[in-house]
Amino acid sequence: MFRALLVTRTPEGTQTALTELDTAHLPEGDVEVDVQYSTLNYKDALAITGRGPVVRSFPMVPGVDLAGVVTASRHPDWREGDEVLLNGWGVGEAHWGGLAEKAKVKGEWLIRRPAAFDARQAMGLGTAGYTAMLAVLALERHGLGPSDGEVLVTGATGGVGSVAVTVLSRLGYEVAAVTGRPEHGDYLKRLGAATILDRAEFAAPGKPLAKERWAGAIDNIGFTTLANVCAGARRGAAVAACGLAGGMDFPATVAPFILRGVSLLGIDSVYRPRGDREEAWARLTDIVDPGLLEETVREIGLGEAIGAAGELMDNRSRGRIVVDVRR
Repeated sequence: MFRALLVTRTPEGTQTALTELDTAHLPEGDVEVDVQYSTLNYKDALAITGRGPVVRSFPMVPGVDLAGVVTASRHPDWREGDEVLLNGWGVGEAHWGGLAEKAKVKGEWLIRRPAAFDARQAMGLGTAGYTAMLAVLALERHGLGPSDGEVLVTGATGGVGSVAVTVLSRLGYEVAAVTGRPEHGDYLKRLGAATILDRAEFAAPGKPLAKERWAGAIDNIGFTTLANVCAGARRGAAVAACGLAGGMDFPATVAPFILRGVSLLGIDSVYRPRGDREEAWARLTDIVDPGLLEETVREIGLGEAIGAAGELMDNRSRGRIVVDVRR
């Protein structure tokens, strides 16, 4: 038997409860993992609260991340005792995820946990940190460097935003952080932000082209915010889009793209091949001091995840939420 959060469908909608399950109920997979830590991301909060249709089959164990130890394997790459990570691949949506004491997954979804991080520290980064690093890598491949000018990060107090601010500042970039929570301005400056901008500046529809301001940007919000970020990008700049907390629509014009040569780079973190994942995690180990993660991390037990999901959806949380599934 093992403990898990389980999302079930009812006539009234969905409900989530902490329950005990038999290992016989684990889904198909060639690697079994004793989970040590998971995380609580925006997508997990949507699944747990039922506020978004992210769950594609029921019942479902949410949790897009996990870090743990292999206990059984039929996959040639993994053996008992290996310390592994999983980010994405549809777990928590179409396949049972990490908010449980045990998981059974496909071996090709796993990567080896970097030795620089213990399981808790790895989940302090998790999908958010890995996604932030993918966005930075995309900007670098576009040619962005620290001497080019200011880089904007929207949703800066969230999981991806917090890590993006940290990584960019550690690499020497001048970072402008956008937040709707000015009380966290000092927190963002401790992470490395040079400038704090009010979310309201980006929330209302703006002009097709605004004053040229940033050499690059990482956007976690989408919708009107992303349109305004693109409108204010400098000539030849790139904007990495990796979130849609504000909505999936993109109410913009083509003006920034054909009149200033701005590039919009889509960041898919869910189905990236193993090589891309390993590269992102290797860069994170080079850049991020594990001790610095503590400023961004809040740890909770598995039984606290339902309440914390509501806080996240109501914008009453900041940084990363790490879940110790063993308590």
